Amino acid sequence: MTAGRPRRRTRATRAITRCVLATFIVLSTAQTPAVAQEPTPGLDQSIAADQPIATGRATLAAGHVDIGPRYVDNRWTLLLHDGTQAEPAWRSPDETLLRVSDAALQTAPDDSAYAFLGADPGTRVYVVPQTQNQDVVWLGWNTQDPRVIQTIDRGVTLTLLGVEGPGTLTTYLQSGNFSAPQPLWRSAESKAQPFWVEVNTHTHANWVFSEPGVYLVAVQVSADLITGEKASAIGTLRFAVGDGTGTDEAFAASADIPVPVGQASPSQPRSEATGPNDNSTAFLAAALISAAVVLAVGLLLLLLRGRQAKRRAERERVTLQPEGRQ
Repeated sequence: MTAGRPRRRTRATRAITRCVLATFIVLSTAQTPAVAQEPTPGLDQSIAADQPIATGRATLAAGHVDIGPRYVDNRWTLLLHDGTQAEPAWRSPDETLLRVSDAALQTAPDDSAYAFLGADPGTRVYVVPQTQNQDVVWLGWNTQDPRVIQTIDRGVTLTLLGVEGPGTLTTYLQSGNFSAPQPLWRSAESKAQPFWVEVNTHTHANWVFSEPGVYLVAVQVSADLITGEKASAIGTLRFAVGDGTGTDEAFAASADIPVPVGQASPSQPRSEATGPNDNSTAFLAAALISAAVVLAVGLLLLLLRGRQAKRRAERERVTLQPEGRQ
């Protein structure tokens, strides 16, 4: 009778192994956003709470511009912080054209580290650089609006929802210590692409366009608030790439970029949504719950099997006792 016990232990061991493997698979498939580290020093700036919101169409062809969240009439929104003029102001992406002139043309490097660009070595591409070029618009992001700083919990998530244009857009970071480039957004990938930005930070990146023309880029900014609520807004960045791309053509273009379920359309940002990271936080929570359920079921099965084995062992012990002994 004792020969059956090792087999029961083997089955129990296998059950534990299956539970552990299931937990690992569930957790490893949860989407986690990239983290955009502050790549270069010297980007200090402060944003006053009373900076105005400019109205009317504007074309920004050179100078400092940031994507960033801001509250407008108590509503969480995604705006462009325009620092190209002496008096900084915020602008709506719907009314702002980011012009990338031929001065941005660079040659794609013959280096496998840049294969993520999808451009053949020697190809001419348009680059809005991480380090400012005075002849090219300088685009980054910030989380420095005073009310945003006061209300968000740790930081925000910036998510690329999609791009419409004649070529591809790639956004990446590269620090000044010869480290490898860090891709953040690639329009060649047909999925939402989130990355994390700490509160009260200001960062610039490289924006690479493979072809001239009009590009519409749908971006979501979302955050957990210190109140426990969630905030989310979507905006569409509008680019005219190349000197031959007309301003009227760029402003007339419209995007047909799918929006995640439960979100506002790119032209109608809203302050309440399902959560940050293109629902990756909700997905991670579901994954953790699933893992907990798997472990709980596995432990319950092991407990039941243990009790059954104990009962069988008791019955066997009684059966094997010599007659006359109790």
